[in-house]
Amino acid sequence: MDTPPPEPEADPEAMTEASEGRTAPLRSQTDVVVHDIKDMIIRGTLVAGARLPVEKDLAASLGVSRSSLREGVRALAIMGVLETRQGDGTYVTSLDASLLLAPMGFLVDLQSSADSQHISSVRRVLEVEAAAKASLLITEEQIAEAGRLLGTIDDVIEDASAHDLDAIMNVDIEFHRVIARASGNPALEALIEALASRTIRTRMWRAMTEQDAIQHTHREHHDILRAVASGDPDRARLAMSVHLIEVEDFIASHPAASTQASTRPTRRDDAPSPE
Repeated sequence: MDTPPPEPEADPEAMTEASEGRTAPLRSQTDVVVHDIKDMIIRGTLVAGARLPVEKDLAASLGVSRSSLREGVRALAIMGVLETRQGDGTYVTSLDASLLLAPMGFLVDLQSSADSQHISSVRRVLEVEAAAKASLLITEEQIAEAGRLLGTIDDVIEDASAHDLDAIMNVDIEFHRVIARASGNPALEALIEALASRTIRTRMWRAMTEQDAIQHTHREHHDILRAVASGDPDRARLAMSVHLIEVEDFIASHPAASTQASTRPTRRDDAPSPE
């Protein structure tokens, strides 16, 4: 006599919902695609760099239409999980933190000016810890790289008539990237990148409107570099914290700065009051 097939395992979540009189929400076919492909990656069926099965076969295995499969693939591509190569198919990305955390930049972009201080506070928490970690891991090459970056604008900083705000802001961004990279934590680096590079408008407005802000900020960058290079995490935390708290204070007193900086006056003297 044949042994009957085993009963399928019960879904604990579905049982809980049934016992509480709730009906499990129906998932769209696109949600099924996103969930199942993510599950395939988690289980190791698909690995970083792997090519997905051809569209017809994958749609059949997931039990969805080909149009729903395309929608799910597009959603996962936006998340940095998949990439479609024209004429070559769809592949799992490297799954690096920088790719997977990049969409978080939308959070910053969509925040109102009133919420920009919250973003800046989160940035400070992350960058202070990155500086502390960097003080223990930074290489001589990274110290030299950061020093060279700051040195490219030393002369420009001292001559107020020659201020090139684009160059100054680019050095600002790159300097903080070097410190974040030196922390040795790719996830931390990616989070900082998502936040810091998108607060540049506020920092630009501060440079345009606050007396001696450019020179003061440049000196603080040198202080941070010395503290990180010293190998003392506490000194590194303090230097970075002092630097970013001043940015937070500026945002608190000029809540509209993050939006006004998109239209810059040509000279500091022409800058309208940001309040």
